[in-house]
Amino acid sequence: MQLKISDKADKINPSLTLAIDSKLKQMISEGIKVYGFGAGEPDFDTPEYIRKAAIEAINTGFTRYTAAQGTLDLRKAICSKLERENRIKYNPNEIVVSSGAKHSLSNAFAAILNPGDEVVVPVPYWVSYTEIIKLNGGTPVLVNTKAENGFKMTKEELEGAITDKTKAVLLNTPNNPTGSVYGREDLRALAETALKNNIYIVSDEIYERLTYDNTEHISIASFSEDIRNITILINGMSKAYAMTGWRLGYAASNERVIKAMSSIQSHAVSHPCSITQYASTAALNGPQDEVKTMALEFEKRRDYMYQKINSIRYLNCQKPQGAFYVYVNISELMNRELSGVKINSSIDLALVLLEKANVAVIPGAAFGTDSYIRLSYATSMDTIVKGLDILEDFLDKNLKK
Repeated sequence: MQLKISDKADKINPSLTLAIDSKLKQMISEGIKVYGFGAGEPDFDTPEYIRKAAIEAINTGFTRYTAAQGTLDLRKAICSKLERENRIKYNPNEIVVSSGAKHSLSNAFAAILNPGDEVVVPVPYWVSYTEIIKLNGGTPVLVNTKAENGFKMTKEELEGAITDKTKAVLLNTPNNPTGSVYGREDLRALAETALKNNIYIVSDEIYERLTYDNTEHISIASFSEDIRNITILINGMSKAYAMTGWRLGYAASNERVIKAMSSIQSHAVSHPCSITQYASTAALNGPQDEVKTMALEFEKRRDYMYQKINSIRYLNCQKPQGAFYVYVNISELMNRELSGVKINSSIDLALVLLEKANVAVIPGAAFGTDSYIRLSYATSMDTIVKGLDILEDFLDKNLKK
């Protein structure tokens, strides 16, 4: 007889983004040239001054346990950053440092959710949001946004989703997968709605340093002290500083929420890696020139990808204002035959492109919208140019007329 696993584990869906990325890496290991537009990871190296700080931490013996909440130096550096860049004042007791922004999100929902509590999630959403909410006893309530609104949830859409079970609304700006950025008035309306209905705002701002065309990132917690106190701000080091593998995220909120998150973390993992914390302190306090350089390069790649995709027959996309993704509408390919395969879903298209054209994309089904695919421009310009040319040629030659 096979022993059972837990019901909540049995209901969790595996990450489609990682599944595609795993298949891609397998093909590469077999010597197959693949043009990957999949997982969201900067292709730049971590800046040298950050790497040197990590080596210094090792050489000076900064390799022991730290406080579960994170080192005081790092929490002070985060407070300085939030005041300097986001115009929000926090003290170190209102910060908890975790092993990546995903871990910060998990801690946040563990701290605020009771079984059956609802969390409003705009669609499209990052693949892990719904699963993290479910793992922590909550129920995701999905709100379908409109392309004509730039995939941004409106005040009216939020109000229509709130019930007496609603505990929080989850916002992500700049957004993965759409690249949309909420403007000041968009956010103010949502913030006032959350305040009026006495619900938390969980604000994932991991892509904040990656905005384009002089688009301004606004932290929703900056509007007022009351809104700050109902907001759990999530951020981290992975995207802006090309530190994906270092695993360092953080949350800022009122002391009661942060204390709960810290207590949960202390029993689960103790604290993030001491060396990563040391390096992250250096990153936040050090020169920011390389962050700006990376953002400028992403903007050039975005411009090329946006123009190219909209020149390819059967495909179209909006111009993203942030992050490093283009969300491509594939409606004209649905229910048609491509290379002998009927395209009934974005997963069908992603598999055909990977297996027969050696082009890796992420199906929009992973983000709650099956008539789209996501392409990342966190890869070299050479890969973007050649990969999109191959994609265009493949569609032209293999789509049944």
